[in-house]
Amino acid sequence: MEGVEMDMGLSDIRGSVTEVENGREEKFEKTNHSQDNMHQSAEPCVSSSSTIKTLCNKRQRETDYDFLSHAKKAVVVLTRLPDHKISALRPPTPPQFYSEDDSLNTSESDTQWEPENDLICWNSSKSKKTTRKNGRNTRIKREPAQQNNNIDFKRCEELHEPAPIIISTAFALCSDETRNVRPDLPEEEVSVGMMVLARKKHMRWQRGTIVEILTKENGHLKYKVSFEEKGKSLVSGHHIAFVTTPKLEQLYVSARVVVSCPENKSHFQTGILAELPSRRNRLRFLVFTDNHVPLYVGLPSLHLVCRPLKNSLNDLPDSPHKSFMTRYLKDWPYPHLTQYKAGQSINVELDDVQQKCEVLVVDSSLIQVIFQESQQKEWVYRGSTRLEHMTRILKLREIEEQMSDSE
Repeated sequence: MEGVEMDMGLSDIRGSVTEVENGREEKFEKTNHSQDNMHQSAEPCVSSSSTIKTLCNKRQRETDYDFLSHAKKAVVVLTRLPDHKISALRPPTPPQFYSEDDSLNTSESDTQWEPENDLICWNSSKSKKTTRKNGRNTRIKREPAQQNNNIDFKRCEELHEPAPIIISTAFALCSDETRNVRPDLPEEEVSVGMMVLARKKHMRWQRGTIVEILTKENGHLKYKVSFEEKGKSLVSGHHIAFVTTPKLEQLYVSARVVVSCPENKSHFQTGILAELPSRRNRLRFLVFTDNHVPLYVGLPSLHLVCRPLKNSLNDLPDSPHKSFMTRYLKDWPYPHLTQYKAGQSINVELDDVQQKCEVLVVDSSLIQVIFQESQQKEWVYRGSTRLEHMTRILKLREIEEQMSDSE
């Protein structure tokens, strides 16, 4: 009996285990079935979203293509401008045109202008003359003037100095910058009680007031001036100047002007206007005083002579300076300038003797030099006859002109 009962108990337990395992399998199958259903339901969503994105991208590409097909293509065309237009389009240097300061400490202006439009180029090491016709350079060979030329430049060759060169360059392309004829403008009135600058002594002008105007037998007017620093003087119309600042249209190369002395602003001296403002001289006026001193000044420093002579040179005493100014005005607007660089050693006349000095600064048409012996500094015009190179080359020029005339 006991054995039968044990067999029945084991069979019951096995049946329970079998039922449990069958239940787990059914539950697992249901779970897998539900997961399969979820995957199947998600696939249409994924496929539909990817389809929408594809359609959107396609439409965007079509829109971009339509836009690009109607858009204009950008084309860049580069054209090289002539040199004179490039120079005109460059911004001007800081204007010192309406400034009282006489700036003479820059060398930029000289380096901005190359001798492109040279009319005559003289080289002391070669007896040649270059002329420019119709935009082309033509060299005319000359025979050496006996042995004088070699003797003139023998010292230069021994010192291994660079051959001195004179460049005759068009000062400017604009007529307003090269004007050398007095404008046809009405004369300003000169009356009693007017404050003027008047000549008190040679090379010394001072402020004063016109107290009387006298008419001489020949019809010329004389002006009696009472100076601020005591004293009176009876002077002609070309020995008084306006105190007021002149207008630009009144000024011209060869105009007789009065400028303040650098060492004493209350004293003035006469001179001849040699350059009008341009980019080449950094918008300044160049004046040669009657003692051959070159000055770059601003407009407020200039004073026009009230009644100048028809020929301003007639107001100069006979001297090397008058000869220099005669040649300068004759050559204008193609002044002859020597070419120098800072640090170069040259000879310059001082106290009627050629002395060795060094170039410190090149400023437009001027150079500042320091004399080796006295350590004195001075501004010299690059075409001045005080320069040894200039004197020798001018002599060579005279020889070649004489040979040309003889031919």
